[in-house]
Amino acid sequence: MLRPWAVQWITAVLLCRAAAQYSSDQCSWRGSGLSHESHRRDVEQVYLRCSQGSLEWLYPTGAIIVNLRPNTEPSSGHMAGLHVCIKPHTYSQGSHVYLERAGDLKLLLAEGEQAQGTVHCFSLAEGALFVEAVPQTDISRRITAFQYELVPSQGPGAHMYPYLHPGLVTCEPCSDEEVLMAVCTSDFAGSGIIQGVASDTNDHLRVVVTMSRLFRQKSGLFAWGGVRGRSWSGHVNVPAKCGVHPGGDEYLLTGYVHFGEAWLGCAPRYKDFLKLYIRAQGAGTNPCQIDTD
Repeated sequence: MLRPWAVQWITAVLLCRAAAQYSSDQCSWRGSGLSHESHRRDVEQVYLRCSQGSLEWLYPTGAIIVNLRPNTEPSSGHMAGLHVCIKPHTYSQGSHVYLERAGDLKLLLAEGEQAQGTVHCFSLAEGALFVEAVPQTDISRRITAFQYELVPSQGPGAHMYPYLHPGLVTCEPCSDEEVLMAVCTSDFAGSGIIQGVASDTNDHLRVVVTMSRLFRQKSGLFAWGGVRGRSWSGHVNVPAKCGVHPGGDEYLLTGYVHFGEAWLGCAPRYKDFLKLYIRAQGAGTNPCQIDTD
């Protein structure tokens, strides 16, 4: 239950936005509660305009409101369907994290849950993050820290990311249009096979993949070498309910990077993708060109 004076904070801040303090970094913010230790009921405004970044609040006292926005014009339509996903560091403590909209608060992440490092997502339209310090006599060694990402809730493979819509993950194949777009826009795309499961949790499986072709990749997810030094290898996360089929067929493997890890998106059999790609190439409807030889 939120204390009455905390609600008064929010009302006062919403009426006095002109006094808000801006972070000098558009993507990440780092601050200290010691700056207003004598004013424990202070609320600081933080504005971040990036697709991903981090927040680190040392010696938390009072509260901060974190306003997240994409680095695009509001009229561009990029905000529609966007979700915010946050992942607390396992050492994060000292604060509760709420969603705040028009003075109403909804608990998103309690202090005791942050050590699990679990990803939590919510729609950008649901409001800002209200990070409230837990009152205590000794604030030493207390740090609230998390990473964030802005994630589209629609598009190729979005239905496979389990944290966007908990319990509603669908393992249905992507449409032809989604497959063709995934090859062009995904963080990684290539053809290969699933070798086996490296580890598993309640939410997802971490599988080992080997790719004979790599059309694109981000952040060096897959290392060159593999079998006989002629392939790429790495790990990809797959929702637990979707399962995997090691060995056998070669697949087109596409997906996105979330918090430094690869997540599988559209993954049709490679021979089926080739037929689709060649047909679209003949019709001139391919969104991009790749070397399939």
